[in-house]
Amino acid sequence: MADDGKRRWTGKGVGAGKGSAGRTAKKKTPAYNARTESSKRWIERQLSDPYVRQAQSDGFRSRAAYKLIELQDRFDIIQKGDCVVDLGAAPGGWVQVAQKLGAKTVVGIDLLDVEPIVGAVLLKGDVADDAIMDELTSHLGGKADVVLSDMAANTTGHRQTDHLRTVALVELAIAFALETLKPGGNFCSKVFQGGTSPDLLTNLKKNFESVSHAKPPASRTHSPEIYVVAKGFRG
Repeated sequence: MADDGKRRWTGKGVGAGKGSAGRTAKKKTPAYNARTESSKRWIERQLSDPYVRQAQSDGFRSRAAYKLIELQDRFDIIQKGDCVVDLGAAPGGWVQVAQKLGAKTVVGIDLLDVEPIVGAVLLKGDVADDAIMDELTSHLGGKADVVLSDMAANTTGHRQTDHLRTVALVELAIAFALETLKPGGNFCSKVFQGGTSPDLLTNLKKNFESVSHAKPPASRTHSPEIYVVAKGFRG
């Protein structure tokens, strides 16, 4: 932990695995059994990705864990003892990071099944469902300190449709945060294509002390994703 008292990631860095990336990338044999060219490219990318190898070494369920770790190091989103809600939690990497950062309660919500994580509450359902909200409130015992969202819409290949789906998810995450956070709480969400739309950005700036955008190093270079971090919920 840093001397300034901020809750930062103190685990092993990812850089150690980069030196062997070239050798790993040459091991293409598994990809030759893939049915499509896109499958082959995905497998080869996974084999050569240092974040994938580091996630396996550190016991994280996905490379996405390092996106939150890097955002935490920069913005100090989660404090020890916080109650954290993770939207779009599957497969559970962000839940694991929140626990390691000392969160008191971590609740993950997803439409998909998530394998159990010791000490975490994992709910299956839609965040817009009143029943899920009731169950969430019972587990939190009140409001949340942090709302995280790594939700992403299934892509269709049609740019305008995919953009509208993504915006809808960001809108949902923001509405959820405004309803769920306690005063002073923090919010972090995936967004795409240039950041939060003007209307949503105005809404965040009205309700939070500070709003920033960032693309963590763990986010693949070719990916359009960036993240919005809003701190100090006005309540």
